[in-house]
Amino acid sequence: MRSRTPDRLCAEAVELARQAAEEAVGAETVGAHLGVQADADRVVTHTFECLDAAYRGWHWAVTVARAPRAKNVTLDEVVLLPGADAILAPQWVPWSERLRPGDMGPGDLLPTDADDVRLEPGWTGEDEPAPNSAVAQAAQEDVLVSDDPDVQPAPVRAQIKALADELGMGRSRVLSRLGLHLAADRWEKAHGAQTPMAQAAPAACNSCGFLIPIGGTLGQAFGVCGNEFGPADGQIVSFAYGCGGHSEAAVIPAPPAPAALILDELVVEPLTLHPDRLSGSVEPDAPTEELGHS
Repeated sequence: MRSRTPDRLCAEAVELARQAAEEAVGAETVGAHLGVQADADRVVTHTFECLDAAYRGWHWAVTVARAPRAKNVTLDEVVLLPGADAILAPQWVPWSERLRPGDMGPGDLLPTDADDVRLEPGWTGEDEPAPNSAVAQAAQEDVLVSDDPDVQPAPVRAQIKALADELGMGRSRVLSRLGLHLAADRWEKAHGAQTPMAQAAPAACNSCGFLIPIGGTLGQAFGVCGNEFGPADGQIVSFAYGCGGHSEAAVIPAPPAPAALILDELVVEPLTLHPDRLSGSVEPDAPTEELGHS
């Protein structure tokens, strides 16, 4: 690409470009003229220093142009552009990459991508032929008919669909192996064997009566805590997790009851009356008296 030489009339229109910038943003933010650059034939951009303290390193770019064989230079646009040392905003990150566990609130929706690696196709019955189709009728010919002529076998699709619904397989997508591993890692980190609570627990959750089993593959290693006084009540816990609320924890012995108060009214204890405690007409050398307790 050959370098263009700025059009002479457009390059000399410095005052026109400055006036346009000052009218757009104010004279107090437009500084010295920094240079001129040719963008195309008879199209030139003038740059001016930006004096706004909030845009350090930025500059005003004013583009002017003129028509062929015309002597009048006209204004194209006025924009603010960053320079080499300008302070820029961080690179934009899609919301799907900014989202973190716990960010969702009531009413929030989190749609998943069609190629989400955490999910894989599930069985929905869409790949089965319709009951009245030729393929389904041909399949029925291979099914053994009951001895009773009034009893006809159920369509193959109905049999599979009923079993799938019972097993909870009527979803369009289910967790993939990667999705299962990611979920297990999160649960293990939150309520697993390496947590301080589990390290100090008397026993693991796999022997606790408060553990509620869950189905599926992850049910082999995780369950739900059902102890209302436990730190993980209502949450997924690893079988290796544990806390002080274990159902089989040792029972703390009750403190011994204090002994009953014994009153002995038959013993007489001699007490000496000291002179500084005497009052009235009693003499300091009075003999020792015997006082009884009751």
